[in-house]
Amino acid sequence: MTRTTPPRPLDVASVFPELAAMSRTATRLHPRPGAPTVEVSSVGGPLLWPVEEAWPTCAQEHHARRLNTPEEVRTLRRILTQAWRHRNPDDGLLTREERAVVDRIHAGHDPHLLTADPHPLIPVAQLYARDVADLPFPEGTDLLQVLWCPFGDAIEGCSEAVQLRWRRAADVVTVLAVAPEPAYIGADDLVPTPCVLHPEQVREYPAAHEMDEELVTRVYRWEEGTTLSYRGDLSGAPGWKAGGWAAPYTFRDADEPDDLRCSECRSPTAPLLTVPSGEWDGESGSWRPAGDEPESDAPPYPGPSDPTQVTVGRGYTLQFYACTGDPGHLPLTVVQ
Repeated sequence: MTRTTPPRPLDVASVFPELAAMSRTATRLHPRPGAPTVEVSSVGGPLLWPVEEAWPTCAQEHHARRLNTPEEVRTLRRILTQAWRHRNPDDGLLTREERAVVDRIHAGHDPHLLTADPHPLIPVAQLYARDVADLPFPEGTDLLQVLWCPFGDAIEGCSEAVQLRWRRAADVVTVLAVAPEPAYIGADDLVPTPCVLHPEQVREYPAAHEMDEELVTRVYRWEEGTTLSYRGDLSGAPGWKAGGWAAPYTFRDADEPDDLRCSECRSPTAPLLTVPSGEWDGESGSWRPAGDEPESDAPPYPGPSDPTQVTVGRGYTLQFYACTGDPGHLPLTVVQ
């Protein structure tokens, strides 16, 4: 089923003509739970990885209040998905046996079980150039792979805990059959549910922190006389997306441009990938695509606004910025 973003309730450039020159296209990925293969773009799916290439790891020391194994995360989600799909309103959500398994997983493992051995990273996204015209693929490449270390203290900043691989798919002759997994993960909401993608290119406008103060003031003044929200309805698309404008800052002031330079060469960076805590929220509900209407009165698990089951911090967005001088450099990630 395709996903199509409804037309914007207003072309904001018709009200503020100077925004026309600032418009960009972005590719909304529209991830939905499925069974992706290495041959397709995905979130949380298997990667087209050459068997002769070492799998990336993170040797940093991490901290977590509890640990789970990757298989426990999958088991928990499988139980809850089936329970919500088949539950009887007159009975409890879980059987006694299911409740015992869920409670055991929620209890987790002692954080002291973490060793100093490097942790294998886990797949976050795989994007083929044919699906995401808004990514600046380096010459000779047609595939981007994104991986991270699933610990809450690891994903922001610039380090080996978050890595990119740009490659040419045709160069991968023998594919790694089974990818390494970390023994434990420190944040199960950083383990993406495997999702197939429904890419859609949309046009968007910059967040307030990208505009000059005079224009922002006029936009906010105009908002007072309308029911529309520039941030929620008219500027950047919410949800998982490639390219386009960066996500707005929500809980803190925006970083200065110099803070967003590549840590390896000091070149400027540009928005590469936006990883949200949901596909839309109460403010951005007008972006909810057609095709996501509920099939029944029973709320699904996971819901259409949370297909990947990724949550960044307390419900924020993780913005990936890529070096414009050398895409092979480590990305910069910022919680916004």
